[in-house]
Amino acid sequence: MINPDEKFELLTDLYELTMTASYFENGMAETATFSLFIRKYPSGRAYFVAAGLEQFLDYAANFQFSESDLTFLDRTSLFSDDFLDYLKTMRFTGSVDALAEGEIFFRDEPILEVTAPIIEAQILETFVINTINLQSMIATKAARCVHAAAGRRLVDFSLRRAHGTDAGLKVARSSYIAGFVATSNVLAGKVYGIPISGTMAHSYISSFGDELEAFRAFARSFPKKTILLIDTYDTIAGARKAAKVAQEMAKEGHKLLGVRLDSGDMTDLSRQVRNILDEAGLKDVEIFASSTFDEYKIDRAIKEGASIDAFGVGTKMGVSADAPYFDIVYKLVQYGERPIMKLSTGKVNLAGKKQVFRKIDRNGRFTEDVIGTRDETIESASPLLEPVIQGGKLLRGHPPLKEIRERFRKNFAALDEKYKALHDAQFYPVKLSAHLKEVQEASSG
Repeated sequence: MINPDEKFELLTDLYELTMTASYFENGMAETATFSLFIRKYPSGRAYFVAAGLEQFLDYAANFQFSESDLTFLDRTSLFSDDFLDYLKTMRFTGSVDALAEGEIFFRDEPILEVTAPIIEAQILETFVINTINLQSMIATKAARCVHAAAGRRLVDFSLRRAHGTDAGLKVARSSYIAGFVATSNVLAGKVYGIPISGTMAHSYISSFGDELEAFRAFARSFPKKTILLIDTYDTIAGARKAAKVAQEMAKEGHKLLGVRLDSGDMTDLSRQVRNILDEAGLKDVEIFASSTFDEYKIDRAIKEGASIDAFGVGTKMGVSADAPYFDIVYKLVQYGERPIMKLSTGKVNLAGKKQVFRKIDRNGRFTEDVIGTRDETIESASPLLEPVIQGGKLLRGHPPLKEIRERFRKNFAALDEKYKALHDAQFYPVKLSAHLKEVQEASSG
């Protein structure tokens, strides 16, 4: 939810306001439809995960310039008094049809479409791109990490290197949607109800001067939540000390939950640590690993036979390091009754109001998507875009985050492995309906 004390109406590019001012001066007030979609896959990607809709819907449904916003715009000397008076009373009165968060989607498919008087629809552009781009980008990256982990648990460790405080919160939310089990971000735990998780830093160990005493002190403070960081000095020696503390805890009726590795050859070290723990009768003590993990490093460690039960995934997931942006755009596709097609080289868009239809086989597996017109039906296919705002009002409350997470889990399970591969993934088939093709031919003439 957007904090009512935080207003983002001016979180926009200046040209959104100059364009809308010109629409106003020229009496352009017909209904327009804008479509949000991603034009191409980044290298290594063959699907996307929809996220960020909730924040955008709150923004659109509560859109209202404040007095201080209007005072600032007046000081720029760019806008007429009549236009500023119009903005003072302007609210979003249109409709939004969108993919639910947690849906899988593909290039060129509309993530959402906004239909409203052109000024209202245009002015939402910057915010919707900013919001959906970040959160879908992170959810997609996180989904790849979850897939690579093959059932092992992942925790979001990205906050300290996320691109700002808001990004840190949205990364925690988006990665949880995609299957991460917890976050180190305490505020995200409060705001979104995500489980929080953490251990200790090397500074904690070194502050004691004696590693064994540091382990014992932490175990006394948190006897039910002890995970020991064992690589501050010598990992193997640290593992043996952790085993000793685990045995001491057992005598007090407590259990060491795990140890964490944060440096070195994770495959070799995890195997040696596993042997030390097993020989000490601690087969249920888990090994947790962190330090620059992403889907590729997770996949490599598992294929090499690392004895790792869970991963802390931080910077590379939190900034989507190998694909730090999507080619996401918000384009005018209809004005009044006239479908609109942009014909710039490499940037052609699909004209008209659209719907995405998904075909599923008898085993519940996705087989093909068809992009059609909003008013048609496709045999044996289900429409994915749902009305979420009408007449400027939200049609329903936001679903719980756990419901979104479960939707993603089911959708991801229905996507064939060949489309989820980390390397050389195949592209999922997406076609245009015959009717939509006719609309494109008519619009391009």
